[in-house]
Amino acid sequence: MHIFSDYLSQVLALPSIRRALLSPDGRWVAFEWLRRHENQDVFVVAADGSQPPRPLTHTPEATLLASWSPDSRAVLVAEDRAGDERRSLYRVYLNKPQRLEPLTEPHPPYFLRGGALSADGRYLFYSANYDFEREEALDRAWVFRHDLHTGKREVLARPHRAMWIEPTPNAQGTHVLYPLRERHVAGRQFMLHDLRSGEVREVANFGEDVKTFARWMPDGRRILIQSEARPGDPRRYTRLAVWDLQTEELRWWVDDPQRNIESAWASPDGLVVINDVRQSVRCPSFLDLDSGEEQTLPRLEGNWLALGRAAHGAWVGVQYAAHLPDQLVQLCETPGQPPRAAPLSDPWERSALRSAELTRAEDFRFASSDGLEIQGWLLRAAPNRRRAILRVHGGPSMYMEDRLTAELQYYARCGFNVLAVNYRGSTGFGVDFRDRIKEDGWGGREQEDLACAARALMAAGLAEPGRVGVTGTSFGGYSAWHLATHYGPEVIGAAAPICGMTDLVVDYETTRPDLRPLTAEMMGGTPEQVPQRYAERSPIHFVERIRVPLLIVQGAHDPNVPPEHVRQVTGRLRACGVPFEVLEFADEGHGIYKPANLRILAERLAAFFDQALGEGSKNPLENNDPAGENG
Repeated sequence: MHIFSDYLSQVLALPSIRRALLSPDGRWVAFEWLRRHENQDVFVVAADGSQPPRPLTHTPEATLLASWSPDSRAVLVAEDRAGDERRSLYRVYLNKPQRLEPLTEPHPPYFLRGGALSADGRYLFYSANYDFEREEALDRAWVFRHDLHTGKREVLARPHRAMWIEPTPNAQGTHVLYPLRERHVAGRQFMLHDLRSGEVREVANFGEDVKTFARWMPDGRRILIQSEARPGDPRRYTRLAVWDLQTEELRWWVDDPQRNIESAWASPDGLVVINDVRQSVRCPSFLDLDSGEEQTLPRLEGNWLALGRAAHGAWVGVQYAAHLPDQLVQLCETPGQPPRAAPLSDPWERSALRSAELTRAEDFRFASSDGLEIQGWLLRAAPNRRRAILRVHGGPSMYMEDRLTAELQYYARCGFNVLAVNYRGSTGFGVDFRDRIKEDGWGGREQEDLACAARALMAAGLAEPGRVGVTGTSFGGYSAWHLATHYGPEVIGAAAPICGMTDLVVDYETTRPDLRPLTAEMMGGTPEQVPQRYAERSPIHFVERIRVPLLIVQGAHDPNVPPEHVRQVTGRLRACGVPFEVLEFADEGHGIYKPANLRILAERLAAFFDQALGEGSKNPLENNDPAGENG
């Protein structure tokens, strides 16, 4: 079923911005642009719009933006091989684009995280799960200061528990800040390392199981702290504080239980950008620490993620919606006129589509089995063929928002109503909603949320019994497995898990070391501590129940959910006589991202769900092919 192939080509020509950073001098924006080249690359654009975007990298591998150099003359980027996440760091100067200067070994036998330069450019800070003296991989990451002149690596910290660590030096190069998770799998505290004296002390600990985040302010003296609790108050919501290195004073600036601050960071001019997310919609604001005043930034159509205030005085950020592909913008404010977003990048440049040809996302809400309200984003097919696809996000501590996802637009064009569900455990709705998934552990009521989503689509006339399919990546893939093994075909009519866990014990033992504490946090313990729960929540033990079409999608180099999952579960499926299909991508890791592969996946999934759920209307082009592209 390769219908609407031209539409798929055009929607895949709309690029996606994965990460963007304003330079320390406020003059440039570096950003990851996916689908502009054959893989993801790093681009740079003048923050004032005086120069168009230009590529800093163009390689066959996915290139990630790690950081800016302190002098704003270069960026640090990271690359792995075919998505195996064993990354190497490179420096790319703005005046020498596409010349990647290696800073660490190519294709290392370890997982490297972070990558930040000292003020003088001599030292590189990162973490890696490797003992370089013994040449041995570790089950946890150490923190390193790498002398780029001599090649010597100094170990700054040897944590006892694995976690993702990105160490960052201050502007003066006197101190480095990094997180640890030594006390509790759910907690996160920050350490301050004095590089002159070697003294290490804890600067952000508000409870053993409290998640805390910290970033340097541009002055290199103050630290912006984001914590989900504070001394004397057991309530869990996000507050903002600033700690001063000189005075050692901690001052709380934002403490409001009605707000959901997902993250915060400093603009180059010292303003604090607050990423407040309300019901999965961004509501950015900024805090002036000198005046103590907080101001809400103007609303733009769709969502916008404010990066900071540029050197020329305008705010810059990323604007997007399901019908508005990601674009960098600067906010133009003229007295007496509404704010206007002036584009810094043109997402439409290589596509013949326009906004009217994209399906808008609708806020869709329903009650779960225990009465909890669940929200999702709905793309309606026209005409309505009463069949649907549930898209389950990964994480699970992430959320779906009003944002263009190329393959979901394609499914809607192919006649599927598409619902992206923010089940309990999602971010974007507050700490309490996010932590509800831990009450049961994975495979608990969050799966009932998804089953209720299928029923809600039927109740709304958007699907018929047996005509709801499910797909998703990572935890979304796990959910597809769980739904197929625990709910009948009248609820879920087909499943296409992508890089999804099947055996949670195997997952714990074979995944990246820094992910194991997350599993233990979510499951209420390790496989040794709660073996029965791991067994009960592992779909591999229930595959004989599957009575719906099954398509298993996997990246061959996935380090998070390794292909061992597929080998074991397909053996069990064969033993039980359950039919299935497998689609493996030899050059992908945890997820399918390359445009060429994404096209293969989208067409295969559309055909799979079309056959499994039924074609519906006898005239698939009615009101759905205005350009007559399928002849």
